[in-house]
Amino acid sequence: MLPRRIRSLLFAPAVRPDLVRKMPATGADAIVIDLEDATPPDAKETGREELRAAVVDIAGTIPILARINDASTPWFHDDLDSLPEGLDALVVPKLETVGGLDALQRGLEARGLDLPVVGGIETALGVADARALLTHPVVAAAYFGAEDFIADMGGVRTTSNHEVTVARSHVAVAGRLAEIPMLDMITANFQDDERCRRECDEARELGYHGKLCIHPAQVTIANEAFTPSTEEIERAHRILAAYEDGKARGIASIAFEGRMVDEPVAVQARRVILLAED
Repeated sequence: MLPRRIRSLLFAPAVRPDLVRKMPATGADAIVIDLEDATPPDAKETGREELRAAVVDIAGTIPILARINDASTPWFHDDLDSLPEGLDALVVPKLETVGGLDALQRGLEARGLDLPVVGGIETALGVADARALLTHPVVAAAYFGAEDFIADMGGVRTTSNHEVTVARSHVAVAGRLAEIPMLDMITANFQDDERCRRECDEARELGYHGKLCIHPAQVTIANEAFTPSTEEIERAHRILAAYEDGKARGIASIAFEGRMVDEPVAVQARRVILLAED
């Protein structure tokens, strides 16, 4: 099963057992052994073999997910057939239709696999229909994939992320309506810590719960960004204390440290405290 909180979801290619064996020591909340983009077409079977071996070696040390190839590829059914016991969840990329999710659910049930699915919203169609996709009962969490989305759109990726602002926000809203954890896009330049940190902050501000990571250095950044700071927690407690005092005096909107505090602000403060307690 998925952990209650995923601030960092670290990926490594299935065909890189040297990297996979090091993943439990990275501090990631969960890891993904990737059979999809990170495993070349001529190495898919090798990747499946390495996945099975890795699960035997590291199961129980950290939540383990496997990303399979999507249903439009020739590897989809073989990936499902090869999934080993000991996985905590399945990552399924490029969700696009409810019918495809129905087929995925039937495929899992036919194989006796009771695995929660982390779905990827990373195409134009997936973004457009994100609410219907993310409310499907097989989907337990989801992520926004900016690189594939822009490739599908025929656009250009930039460091400003302006080209994915609308889609990124739309997917976050869909995830909120589905009441599932949402994970933000990768930072492809794993040497750019500043950009990773900025994107984590943006994602949290949009309502995302964590980030996809492709390098251990990004794990620390994501864990810190999606964990409320001591200052945030203390301020949240002060806000709630002042707000509750105001309500007790029959005042539903109070002035606190130079800003207005009413129920929406109190909701945000309660969420900070809840995140700190996880």
